[in-house]
Amino acid sequence: MQLGVVIPTFNERENVLELLRRLDVVLHGIEYEVVVVDDDSPDGTAAAVRDVALTDRRVRVMQRVGRRGLSSACIEGFMATAAPCIAVIDADLQHDETVLPVMLEKLRDENLDLVIGTRNAGGGSMGDFEVSRVRLSHAGKTLSRIVTHAELSDPMSGYFVVDRRFLDDVVGSLSGVGFKILLDLVASSARPVRFAEVPYRFRDRLHGESKLDVLAGLEYLLLLVDKRFRGLVPPRFVIFGLVGGTGILLHLGILYAMLAWAGLRFMVAQSIAAFVVMTVNFFVNNELTWRDRRLRGRAAFVGLLQFYAACAIGAFVNVRVATYAAEHGAPWYVAGLAGVLIGSVWNFAVTSATTWRLRRRRA
Repeated sequence: MQLGVVIPTFNERENVLELLRRLDVVLHGIEYEVVVVDDDSPDGTAAAVRDVALTDRRVRVMQRVGRRGLSSACIEGFMATAAPCIAVIDADLQHDETVLPVMLEKLRDENLDLVIGTRNAGGGSMGDFEVSRVRLSHAGKTLSRIVTHAELSDPMSGYFVVDRRFLDDVVGSLSGVGFKILLDLVASSARPVRFAEVPYRFRDRLHGESKLDVLAGLEYLLLLVDKRFRGLVPPRFVIFGLVGGTGILLHLGILYAMLAWAGLRFMVAQSIAAFVVMTVNFFVNNELTWRDRRLRGRAAFVGLLQFYAACAIGAFVNVRVATYAAEHGAPWYVAGLAGVLIGSVWNFAVTSATTWRLRRRRA
């Protein structure tokens, strides 16, 4: 066994079968195995790969149920292969598989930790990417310098080969957040990373749709936060807090409108504002904070009721903590902040364990 190839997939049935065929050609003469890590794709990606594995012992599939995310899928794929060198390549055929043998040879011959496929140096190209996507990629490259100490020309790359020994050194520090596993690997290293880059031209996707969206960009920022603060603050809690902070502004706006324009009593206006904000916060958190456990249909309705209950208790805890602090001499702003913080931690912990807990998919 010389090489393990990890392919994270979600709705890539048509693409991944073609990629397996191409790998069989370009890796001729190299002892390798492929681990396809599929996030329970509705299009039957895992079943299609499993059919291939029946007749090709080099191919295996891990079908993850109740879990989602490219970085975490890659980490599980890393741990599932015994190969001394491990490659990560996207299933969408945008990465040029013909340079993979070159990357493997370079990793071994030069005793490196990483060899990265780059679109930004030495003849590499972003292909026919839209100008906005190119600018976004360059912005991500600039931001990556906050957490890395290596001059990577393409830190946003999802195409690389890593040495098992280096992986074993850093795997315990990986965040598994978002979709930029390369950045996670480099930023988790306690020593300078020995790396090289191999240029390639980024190709157009043949089938399916891109997974890159605004939420993916948010996850990238959360990864930077997580690496910068060394995991002291859970990334989900950061989003949860931002949603809650925005909710406070919305609450004040609704409260003012109910008092000044509708002429309602304060208690009634406060109750309406609290109910509206809790409802909005639930749906925003459902789309952002727990996008990988997103609730739909009846589950969303039940989750909303659980969210109401958790936040109502959280509000009570908030008031009690703030009142206690104020009565014992704390300045009003310190008392208020303490109440908000404790209430937020309560709401996050309880809704994580109830509203958005991992559920088994029903047949």
